[in-house]
Amino acid sequence: MKSLVAFCTPFFSAFFVMTVLAQEPKNDLFTRLDANKDGKVVQSELPENQRPNFGKIDANSDGAISRDELNAYTRGGSDDVTPTHADVAYGLHERNKIDLYLTESKTPTPLVLYIHGGGFRGGDKSSVNAGEIRAFQREGWSVAAINYRFTNVLPAPGQYLDCARALQFLRHHAEKYNLDPKLVASTGGSAGAGTSLWLAFHDDLAEPKSDDPIARESTRLVCTVVSNGQSSYDPRFAEKAGIPRPNFERHPFFEPFYGIKVADADTPEAYKRYEAAAPITYLTKDDPPALLNYSFQNVDVTNSSDLGLVVHHPKLGIALKQQMDKLGIECIVQYRAAEGNKTQRHGGGDPVGTVDFIKKHFAAAP
Repeated sequence: MKSLVAFCTPFFSAFFVMTVLAQEPKNDLFTRLDANKDGKVVQSELPENQRPNFGKIDANSDGAISRDELNAYTRGGSDDVTPTHADVAYGLHERNKIDLYLTESKTPTPLVLYIHGGGFRGGDKSSVNAGEIRAFQREGWSVAAINYRFTNVLPAPGQYLDCARALQFLRHHAEKYNLDPKLVASTGGSAGAGTSLWLAFHDDLAEPKSDDPIARESTRLVCTVVSNGQSSYDPRFAEKAGIPRPNFERHPFFEPFYGIKVADADTPEAYKRYEAAAPITYLTKDDPPALLNYSFQNVDVTNSSDLGLVVHHPKLGIALKQQMDKLGIECIVQYRAAEGNKTQRHGGGDPVGTVDFIKKHFAAAP
C-alpha cells in the first residue's frame, strides 16, 4: 500500500505533507501541482522524481491526473471495492485474467466491461474506478475488469483479441455468474477505449462451427462508453483529423503496438497494420452507439503539444462521429470546454452521463 508519506518524498518537502494533512482546500497537493490551473496535472507538473509514477497515478490512462486519482493514490487505494471473483483465467497467459464485481440479483444481470488503459504497454484491471462500479451496481449491473497481454509479448491486434476472448468467456459462463449475455456494454480509457471501440465495430468474431464452445460465443456489444479514445491509431488518419503526423508517431506506444520502426511507417506492410488496428476501419451501419468523453479541450495541435493531448485528442472522436452520423448511428462526443472544467458536447446539447447512456441502450436492446 502506498502511503501519503511515501508519495510525498523529500522533494515535495515537509510543507506539502503538512498541507495535505491539514486538508486546506485552497492549498492542497493537487492545487499546488496544477501549475497552470487547468484542472488537471500532467506528467511535466510532477516533481522530477515522481514522474516515473505518473502511469500509476493516472488510473484511467487518459494522459492527465485528476484530483480523485491523486487522492486515491495518496491514500493507498483505500476506496477500492473488492472483486466477487478475482483473477478468473480466460486464457493461458498470466495476463489473461478477469476481476468480476457481481451484483446480487434473482435474475441475470447486464454486464459492463472495463478495459484498462496504459498505451498497450502497461496498466492493470485494478485501476477500475470504485465509484463507477458502485454506480453500475446500483443499476443492477455487474462489472468485469479485464487484463490482456502487452505489446512486449505481441503486437496489435493481439490485445483486442484477448479482450474479445474474455467477452466470449463471460458469455459462455453467463449462467454460472448470473449474467445476461445479451446485455453487455464496454468501457475504458485510452488503450481500453480503443479496444472497446474495436470490439464494438468489428464484425462478430464468433466461430459457430468451432470445436471450442467459448469461440462460438458472440463478441457484439449493445453500446460503448469510452474516455480519451482513439477511433484510429493510423498516423495518416490522425493527420487528416488535424493532428500533425510526426507527433503521433513519436509517442512511445507506436512502434511496439504495430511491431514496426518509425522508419518503416510508410510501407505497404505498415499501412496494412494501420487498417487492421483502427476501430473506424470496421464501422458499418449495424454497429452499436458510442459515447466518447475527453478530458482535453478541442484545441489546435502544434509540434510542441504534449503527447498526452496528441494521442487523446477530441478530434479523434469528432472524426468518428462524422462517420457514424452518416450511417445514422448515435455518437456523442464530449470534451472540456474552453473555460473552466465544464463538459462541452460537440455540436451542442446537454452533456450525457455514462450510466444514463448505457441504461438507455440496455433498455432499447432487442
